[in-house]
Amino acid sequence: MESPCVRAPRSEGEAVRERLADAALLDRDRQIAVEGEKIFLPVADPAAVPDDLEVVDRSTGERETQTMPADLLDAEPSYERIGDVVVIDEDDPERARELADAIVASDVPAATVLNRASKIEGELRVRDWEVLHGESTETVHREYGCEYAVDLASVFFSPRLATERHRVTEQVAAGEQVLDMFAGVGPFVIPAAKRGAEAVGVDKNPTAIEYLRANAERNGVADRVTAIAADVRETTEEYAGWADRIVMNLPHSADAFLETAMTLAGEEAVLHYYDIQHEDDPFGPGEAAIRAATATAGYEVAVETERVVRSYAPHEVNVCLDVRLSRP
Repeated sequence: MESPCVRAPRSEGEAVRERLADAALLDRDRQIAVEGEKIFLPVADPAAVPDDLEVVDRSTGERETQTMPADLLDAEPSYERIGDVVVIDEDDPERARELADAIVASDVPAATVLNRASKIEGELRVRDWEVLHGESTETVHREYGCEYAVDLASVFFSPRLATERHRVTEQVAAGEQVLDMFAGVGPFVIPAAKRGAEAVGVDKNPTAIEYLRANAERNGVADRVTAIAADVRETTEEYAGWADRIVMNLPHSADAFLETAMTLAGEEAVLHYYDIQHEDDPFGPGEAAIRAATATAGYEVAVETERVVRSYAPHEVNVCLDVRLSRP
């Protein structure tokens, strides 16, 4: 039987599957198929599939029934997977325990179930967790052909940004010099290096930098990755004028680092600037801050892309501005 499917590279299969699942678009009655280097993911509503994904008709078989957490509960639960760790966000202890038990009893692969116990806090951007099942907060997450070892108790990592990270790193050309000012465990740095760039990742969290170095080895790009445990403002002497591309993924605070970014940028550079703003004017404050900083530094500015990455809070959105800087 033919059914509509999203066709994607096999190496990107898990990231695309999670994206479709998050949007409730997977057809769970049909089997996922693999053919050569392509994967075919059946979808229930092809008209709702995002435009950047390819939909084709393909013969698929009926899927053997799997037990999912929703089958064991009265409602469709919300959770996300990071490797073999499943993360939930429940304030009520009884509901949290019920959901954790359902996840463990289902066919979802889960070595550990964590409940968020605090917001992301402090300069190192970490949070507290309640361990509901398992022992380890460390896992290996895979997206778009890369692997990232990560300890969620010690570093910040969000699988929800996989599509955005892929969008940015797909723009990287071999031979570029890429600098991530807030690199974490390397989800921008590693794929940039795999595309042939020389990539520098800076982070104040020394544990994140340890994982970044390990992940560079894991993905075979250690010779093209430099990992620096420091405040990025301390790197300007060594890397002044060095970067062809700069990633500034520190929403709420990135504007405070624009002066540093101007020092790090080369004669021409692309800036990926992340911000969180009210939905009524999501891009204006960030563009104004960038233009103020670039005017002082003597750059001309061309805003190439304004993109809403995701909803962040009621009436607030996480956005990215792709900005090309050039000296006249």
